[in-house]
Amino acid sequence: MGYLHDGHLALIEASRAQCDVTVVSIFVNPTQFGPNEDLSTYPRDFARDEKLCRDAGVAIIFAPGAEEIYPAQYETFVQPGELAKPLCGAFRPGHFRGVATVVSKLFNMVQPDVAFFGQKDFQQCAVVRRMTIDLNLPIEIVIVPTVREADRLAMSSRNRYLSKEDRRRALVISRGLFAAAEEFRLGERNVDELIAIARRHLETVDRLQYLELVDGETLKPAVSPLHRPAALCVAAYVGSTRLIDNVILQPTP
Repeated sequence: MGYLHDGHLALIEASRAQCDVTVVSIFVNPTQFGPNEDLSTYPRDFARDEKLCRDAGVAIIFAPGAEEIYPAQYETFVQPGELAKPLCGAFRPGHFRGVATVVSKLFNMVQPDVAFFGQKDFQQCAVVRRMTIDLNLPIEIVIVPTVREADRLAMSSRNRYLSKEDRRRALVISRGLFAAAEEFRLGERNVDELIAIARRHLETVDRLQYLELVDGETLKPAVSPLHRPAALCVAAYVGSTRLIDNVILQPTP
């Protein structure tokens, strides 16, 4: 959705390493914003984005207007299923319908062979991958690991909303996730305990919207002892800024 950062540039780098032609779509999609969310204030700077893309070796920037994506009397949407209901889906009604719709439309308009998405948006990745399979779209979905600042804050376009103090306080999010991941590495397999470890670090956020350990494929609550790939996912408000993050817990065979 624009206002590119190093996380987006990592997607471009991954694409250029695998593909002959790299296309970047830039479109702030109105249908994935709720009525009280930040559509009008979402950061936009196309000139900056264009320069970053050109410097990174992007062949084509596809930046359609809203009227091209949603023409007059538009009424057709892609409705995802169970994967869209937990986590962010429980708090942002209609969000993943907007995501699935715009991604399917961008896929149809660009017709890529491979599409690259960032792991930070873990649930979005799951929804898009499921949609691609269910609708028989001939596209390979590649998930690129989350890119982080030196202090481990996950890169996000919304980070620019954070004051200096709020940005410092936001570090408890990744701190909690990595604390739980370390205990998992050391052998902890109890779901409630892993969540509790992360939660202790998150007590200072202004509002914890969710902190859940879910199955990496179904997004249903993980069960103890943890023996399948899982994701520890969080959404929290620091100040007025909503941030999401996750870590993947991969049991060894």
